[in-house]
Amino acid sequence: MQITTVLLVILAAIAAMGIVLFQYFYKQKSKGKLRWALSFLRFVSLFAIFLLLINPKFVKKDFSITKSNLIFLVDNSSSIGAKDGDIVVDSILKVVKNATELSNKFNIEEYKFGREVSAINDLTFGESTTDIANALSTINSIFRSSENLVVLLTDGNNTLGHDYEYFGKQHKFPVYPVVLGDTTQYEDLKITQVNINKYAFLKNKFPIEIFVSYEGEEDIDTRLNIAVGKKNVHSQKLGLSKGNNSKSIVVHLSESTVGLKSVKVSLEPLQVEKNIHNNVKNVSIEVIDEKTNVAIVSEISHPDIGALKKSIESNEQRSVTIIKPTTKINELNEIDLIILYQPTASFKNILEYVQNTKIGNFIISGPRTDWNFLNTAQKAYTKDSYNQTEEVTPLLNKAFSKFDISNYIFDIHPPLETNLGEVIINKNHEVLLNQKIKGVDIGEPLLVVSENNLEREAILFGENLWKWRVQNFREHKNFNDFDELMSKLVFYLSVNESKSRLVLSYDSFYEGNTEAKIRADYFDESFTFDAGAEISLRLQPQGEGQTQEFPMLLKGSYYETDLSSMPPGQYSFTAKVVNENISKSGSFSILDFDVEQQFTSSNYKKLDRLAVGTGGGLFFPNQISNLIDELMSEDKYVPIQKSHENVVSLVDFKFLLALIIAAFTIEWFIRKYNGLT
Repeated sequence: MQITTVLLVILAAIAAMGIVLFQYFYKQKSKGKLRWALSFLRFVSLFAIFLLLINPKFVKKDFSITKSNLIFLVDNSSSIGAKDGDIVVDSILKVVKNATELSNKFNIEEYKFGREVSAINDLTFGESTTDIANALSTINSIFRSSENLVVLLTDGNNTLGHDYEYFGKQHKFPVYPVVLGDTTQYEDLKITQVNINKYAFLKNKFPIEIFVSYEGEEDIDTRLNIAVGKKNVHSQKLGLSKGNNSKSIVVHLSESTVGLKSVKVSLEPLQVEKNIHNNVKNVSIEVIDEKTNVAIVSEISHPDIGALKKSIESNEQRSVTIIKPTTKINELNEIDLIILYQPTASFKNILEYVQNTKIGNFIISGPRTDWNFLNTAQKAYTKDSYNQTEEVTPLLNKAFSKFDISNYIFDIHPPLETNLGEVIINKNHEVLLNQKIKGVDIGEPLLVVSENNLEREAILFGENLWKWRVQNFREHKNFNDFDELMSKLVFYLSVNESKSRLVLSYDSFYEGNTEAKIRADYFDESFTFDAGAEISLRLQPQGEGQTQEFPMLLKGSYYETDLSSMPPGQYSFTAKVVNENISKSGSFSILDFDVEQQFTSSNYKKLDRLAVGTGGGLFFPNQISNLIDELMSEDKYVPIQKSHENVVSLVDFKFLLALIIAAFTIEWFIRKYNGLT
């Protein structure tokens, strides 16, 4: 309390005493104990009033010690337990708990992580994935407002999420990795990735792309085997070395039977190979027997129509019908893809059918296209046509990703005729070809494909496509390249289930570390998404096991069931719309796959780069005492004593007001009782 406040309190006491003396000892001459009692009550009430007016404040200082957080982040994945890391982790944590100097300097926190971060109540070492970047980011979010150090106990093998090596560029606390597991580098063959189409047509060849890698010092030979079902369909010898440690192999296969086919890709293991779990990959492909029915709608005769028909029917799994735009809509029920050649106002009914059914479609426009009609008949794109014909040549977009066109050469193709004008595309799309005029890219698309949920479509802004097929024959004495391009485009556009009101999306194989989810899209009779439906999924495991029923939950614009908790095995299922005679069935397998078993050695080099990037240091389990010494030597993280002043105003004390009221009340009653005025 300040001196001025103390003096005011003393003056208040003197003033209160003066008033009491004047009222009870000078002005009134009565004597006895009653005068002393009344004068005391008057003094108390007056002094309390003066105190309220002065409002003295009391300041109290509290002192506290603030420590930095030392966070132990333990990898709880199965790879740690498999390498006896659980014993090492237990011994490290015991050493930490017994190190009183650490607890005196730091607040020690302990967490475990796999896919997510949680308290370290118990370590099971049973997590099927490791996400180190997510663990570090979570810790950064939890302890954002304090000084922190992280001791990371892991083998450094990240199986999920972002690359943690660059974590230090985003967050500002040092990480001290402690390397668990075997740091010895063993010879190891691995299938890193397998790419395969989801569908293939019966008796048609389909590609499968396999990426193989090798870690080791010696030159080795192995054999790559591909089996479809239980039948081995391809085998080839591979040679790898330290300098040539990866290969990409493309194999073309064919199938003579329809249905869902399991494809097993495997590498014969080396004699000294310690980990053979990563030598095998399972994928699947569905072989389709149905013929693709294509309709070309045109009201004019043009060489393009004949060229398209010949090209598409070069694949015996496809048939082409040429129809007029006045054709009755019910005659299109068996059509899988519609090609609209230079649409005009007479195409109104056909375009409405395409919009309602979301059937795959390919529009070819040219000088005779009615753009005033086409701009109003659909909302996907518009063209401000100048009605000025120009010849344009194709320019390949090398970033196109919908299907492979890397082997196709467009530079030698003759120009197409189009109407000049600015094109605006109002939906997600990819440009396959751009327009060039006299060798200059004018920034307008020539061939565009787009995909939105179930709808796939393409548009070509030019006629005389037949010249490309003729040029192909002139160069190669066959039509193979052009026909293959059209085949890929037709295949992309026709693989959809637009006529079905219930469409399921799922994978044939789910590895043990991935989420097994089945998605459903359901549409009403006008093919508008129905968010009010009730869809149930009945799941039947193969062999022994009870049938289970799950609801499919609405997730915005689709329905979904998560079956990730199901054990490995083969399952069949049926999704049914309640109160509707609509259902679909399928099957899938959950593989007994542990991605944590794909690594034989600890990735201490990456952990070292993480430590350097964050300003920490790398340690091994036999260097825990060195780690403790380094943590204790960090002067930046010494405990800090902080003081806190707590200022309390006397006005805040309600008892003072109550005392004033009580003193005046008692005095008044005593005076009235004794007949005093």
